[in-house]
Amino acid sequence: MNNRIETIKEKAAVIRHAIVDMIGCTGKVGHLGGSCSIADIVAALYFDQMKHDPHNPKAPDRDRFLLSKSHAALAQYAALAEAGYFSKDELKKVKHCGAMLQGHPDMNHTPGIEANTGSLGQGLSLGLGMALGLKIDGNPAQVFVLMGDGEQAEGQIWEAAMAAANFKTGNLIGILDCNKVQAMGPVKDRMDSGDLKAKWASFGWHIIEIDGHDVKQILTALEQARAYTAGPVLIFANTVKGKYISFAEGNAAFHNGALTEEQYHQAHADIDRAAV
Repeated sequence: MNNRIETIKEKAAVIRHAIVDMIGCTGKVGHLGGSCSIADIVAALYFDQMKHDPHNPKAPDRDRFLLSKSHAALAQYAALAEAGYFSKDELKKVKHCGAMLQGHPDMNHTPGIEANTGSLGQGLSLGLGMALGLKIDGNPAQVFVLMGDGEQAEGQIWEAAMAAANFKTGNLIGILDCNKVQAMGPVKDRMDSGDLKAKWASFGWHIIEIDGHDVKQILTALEQARAYTAGPVLIFANTVKGKYISFAEGNAAFHNGALTEEQYHQAHADIDRAAV
């Protein structure tokens, strides 16, 4: 387990460095905060828990990952490049006209992307459909859907949550990135969704709560979720917006913002310091 934990920590640092580089310091804006809050979870999925093959992205028995909070696509792009789905040179062209990697995931242009996500609240419905299809086909693959806490204000999420519990979709694992900050400030001040753990439990989901930056807890939760087949599982991950970047932690200004040259270098230094 210790070797696995260290590997995931190293990959998470690689992902965070790539996020900072994709935003750069030339005036381009990017979703630094929400991408960094999921970096540890994304690293654990791609480099330990999910069955996937960068040389065969459409392998029928692959696990599926959907980024419902798709504005945090930089984290997924970094993981896909690190895993070998495409050249890391593509990361330098994020959001460029005609480039493979745009502001939101596009399954038609980017290997390893399972669905186009952009409008918040739709990822769980897509994931549920995939999970039910896999069950019908007798395919043992599992579906992971990563959502944001600000996104919980979207009604479609709760329709999918009800349906998933009703159909006892044991191959569907939701992950809630609870970083408590959205575009314009604290989530509770914008649309207070109340006790989300209690809500998801009341909808019939099995809840596992973790520190979303503690790699051991992440791996244990994912293993428990994969083993639970009685119904859908929600991993409730307590995270920090902009984790490991001192000026961005908990700061709504870096939900989607630009970096100065000083902040760019500070971000890289902070990530290196946290990795020691």
